Amino acid sequence: MALVDLFSCNGGFSLGAHRAGLTVAAAYDLDPILTSSYSRNFPNTQIFIRDITELSGSRIREDVGSRISGIFGGPPCQGFSDIGRRDGQDPRRLLLVHFFRIVAELQPDFFIMENVRGLSQTRSRPLLDHGLSLVSKDYNILGPVLLDASDFGAATKRQRIFVVGVHRDRGDPVQLADFDHYRRSATTVRDAIGDLSDSAFIGCDDLGFDRWILGKGQSQSFYSSFMRSADRSTTGNRPVVHRAEIAERFSEVRQGGVDRIGRHPRLAWDGLCPTLRAGTGSDRGSYQAVRPLHPEFNRVITVREAARLQGFHDAHMFHPTNWHSFRMIGNSVCPIIAEALFAGIIPKTDCFFRYAPSVASDY
Repeated sequence: MALVDLFSCNGGFSLGAHRAGLTVAAAYDLDPILTSSYSRNFPNTQIFIRDITELSGSRIREDVGSRISGIFGGPPCQGFSDIGRRDGQDPRRLLLVHFFRIVAELQPDFFIMENVRGLSQTRSRPLLDHGLSLVSKDYNILGPVLLDASDFGAATKRQRIFVVGVHRDRGDPVQLADFDHYRRSATTVRDAIGDLSDSAFIGCDDLGFDRWILGKGQSQSFYSSFMRSADRSTTGNRPVVHRAEIAERFSEVRQGGVDRIGRHPRLAWDGLCPTLRAGTGSDRGSYQAVRPLHPEFNRVITVREAARLQGFHDAHMFHPTNWHSFRMIGNSVCPIIAEALFAGIIPKTDCFFRYAPSVASDY
């Protein structure tokens, strides 16, 4: 049984599959920076830096070397985002159609596609419908459905659209109710990151990652205990040191409030993180997405704090620089909701033949 991750980025979707007990055989993406740590996080998965517009089903079969059971991925969302330019001529919009083209060529047992909610709106819906027309004959399709990661236990409000298809000859249709078993109460910011301030800097490794050891304190929540590495080590927890006048300005922002100039939202300990966004690459102007402020300290959150809020465990690595790391996190599918989707699909597809354990973790 082999799964394929398209538009893999740093592997949030792949992490959800692994947590659900599945194996990802191959991952594809065009960006060598955003995938730079993929192999460290998933050493048993082949990562291919390829243009998906030029990728064929036969090439994927050759790469994988076995029958492909599932395809999943989140095509670039910038051309559909509610807050973006939504440029109808943005060539990245067509990557959505290529996702469904590859599904049609490979005929896997199931597929999952993720994107922003703007994809289902009037302006973009015809493109989605075109993509779905390539697979609707062979697949029972659920969606597009709008799901929020916080409804599955994440500490962030992150609404995304998902389309799920199960091959008509190899499984039963998926219903929205199939995922209800995996719904959880949202995790608070405190439960997600409250223990990270009790950490000690070890030093930087040969790759430039800052490394930390978390304290043994008894204040960890169930969520943070699950996210911690066995040896309590992690990366990317170096705080940003702002200029004195900026830190002073941040000190005036109450929890739940918004910085009047930079528009940074201040996280509330008992609340949720707003959707973490990616910003843009150098080809699109290198614009940095607004980062939330820590609930207590007068600074923006660290990479590791952002990763915890998004649902990545502490061993998951990103990039030595904050900017690229936040792009990886902002572009990622929340692993928590990804795991729930895979776990809900497992009992519905013949490729798992009686392999229907309760695989979803508490997070």
